[in-house]
Amino acid sequence: MTSLPTVEDLRLVEALLRHGSLGAAGRELRISQPAASARLAALERRIGERLFDRDTTGARPTPAGRALAAEAGHVLGHLEAIFDRTRAAARGEVLRVGTFPSLAAWLFPALVQLLRDATVHQVTDHGDRLVEWVGEGSLDAAFVTVADQLRLPATATASPVAADRLAVLAPPGVRLGGGRRPFAGLDVVAHTYDPSADALHRRLSDLGARPRPAATGETAVRMGRLLGCPVVLPRGLAVAYAASDERVSAAPVPSRFTLFLVTRRPPPPALVTAAGDLAGLLGLEPATVPRAATRVGPR
Repeated sequence: MTSLPTVEDLRLVEALLRHGSLGAAGRELRISQPAASARLAALERRIGERLFDRDTTGARPTPAGRALAAEAGHVLGHLEAIFDRTRAAARGEVLRVGTFPSLAAWLFPALVQLLRDATVHQVTDHGDRLVEWVGEGSLDAAFVTVADQLRLPATATASPVAADRLAVLAPPGVRLGGGRRPFAGLDVVAHTYDPSADALHRRLSDLGARPRPAATGETAVRMGRLLGCPVVLPRGLAVAYAASDERVSAAPVPSRFTLFLVTRRPPPPALVTAAGDLAGLLGLEPATVPRAATRVGPR
């Protein structure tokens, strides 16, 4: 028996994570519950790790099971797009590009505009995983802000594309205070390119704020409008989402983010050319290598 998982193995693990039940996962895959249970048990024996804890209430993933389900989702997504990529390749260049969720709605339309002769397949995830996928070859490129904090794969290279800083977006009627505590007594929705925003929240608390976390830039802006409070987020996102009656100003929090293009060596020429125009198109500062001092960690 091969040591590699089959597509059926991956589908079972991914479905089981979503449903939390062997019966429900089996129905989705059109196999019986006993067959699903036997397939999972065989997979666990081959791996040598328990993937799901099962009892009469359902199936709960172990850390190993959650890790395998994440990998399964990535592999299955790649497989499902194979035919589309093959057909697109017959019509011109195909590029598989990833970025993190907050930047996706802003970056991908700009890339499509700049790469009119290519088909751009869009992937979103955390920056470290995207860089890993570039290294293994399942992505052609990733636009991330962690390239200077990671050990890049030997097959990959990173180039700075644009820079950004934190800003405050103020919905109509929202007024900030002055002095050393401009957010005193205010809820402040905060989103940054930092996977652990604790440092930003502490800084906002020092300025008098009651920080409210948000998962993405768009989520942060919508929360700020609903709550009637200021939003702290990267300036590029603030400008992109701000309505005509909303003010965008510099945040009283030191920060600097650099957006990097990570590709395999040598980088695709079309992407290199497009990257040179991205800063202007997105309204960001020209790319510079970030300094170690004032920075809220990137994603």
